[in-house]
Amino acid sequence: MVESFESQKSDWTVQVPGKWILAGEHAVLRGSQAIVFPLKSRFLSLSYFKKDSEFTIDIAGLCASDLDMIIWSVVERALGELAIKRTDLKGDLKIYSHIQFGAGMGASATLAVGLTLFFQHLGHLKTDPFLFAKKIEDLFHGESSGVDVAVALHQKPMIFEKAKDNIFFDLKKLPLLYLTYTGQRGVTKDCVNKVKDFISEKPLEAIKVDERMKKVVQNFITAGFEWTEQEWIEHLNLAQSCFQSWDLVPTVVEQHMNKLKKAGALACKLTGSGSGGYVLSLWNHKPAEAELSADLYAELIPVFI
Repeated sequence: MVESFESQKSDWTVQVPGKWILAGEHAVLRGSQAIVFPLKSRFLSLSYFKKDSEFTIDIAGLCASDLDMIIWSVVERALGELAIKRTDLKGDLKIYSHIQFGAGMGASATLAVGLTLFFQHLGHLKTDPFLFAKKIEDLFHGESSGVDVAVALHQKPMIFEKAKDNIFFDLKKLPLLYLTYTGQRGVTKDCVNKVKDFISEKPLEAIKVDERMKKVVQNFITAGFEWTEQEWIEHLNLAQSCFQSWDLVPTVVEQHMNKLKKAGALACKLTGSGSGGYVLSLWNHKPAEAELSADLYAELIPVFI
């Protein structure tokens, strides 16, 4: 009888966290900095069971069906980059997902980083893990800044800037911030292309929007996140106004934000590429179940550092 994964001790395992972005989305592709945090409550874990048998992949957890559809194309892309064949691999790889794909939490980056670390463990990867993982993630996004990959790889809060060294930092506290799902997926590649179209059609206005997002990031950094409640509200609203200018705030997202504000949220902004996914909301008290609908209350994700 074949021993189950659960009863075996894995030879290697890794847990890769998702992410949330405070500010810097999209403008980061054009030289702005972005402030990004790992979200350790949402993750992808990979466990390898060394065997002298044909290589298999077993997937379980949230969005398992989505992963089933794409996993081998992603693995084949990685194998192509490494110049090895599937037949060169042996054993069993188990992937457990506790992160939603297509929701702005960096799920594709968790897969890219997880597979990168797996091939590094096997001794096949001799190059920079960040650059290798970014190549894999580009399968999903077409053009990626690498911010999601960087935070998934290092698992620390950071200030990210393309082609620059990451700046890591520690925070003792943040105000009450929660993530909630809008109920609609946002496709990063589509959002990036929409912003590109906006830049082509309105280049002068586009520069002003990027400068607005850069200002939010720089103000956060300069203040060391030590702001009054009103300053937090103003800057989150300013960052959200950039998503509105890029036309990445569909009606379903507006409705979701209105529900949060009606329940007591002080400010809301999209986190990620936009057009759906997750919303970051600021509160001056922990939301009570009576203030929100049952389904929305159940989906509240506290932002842990």
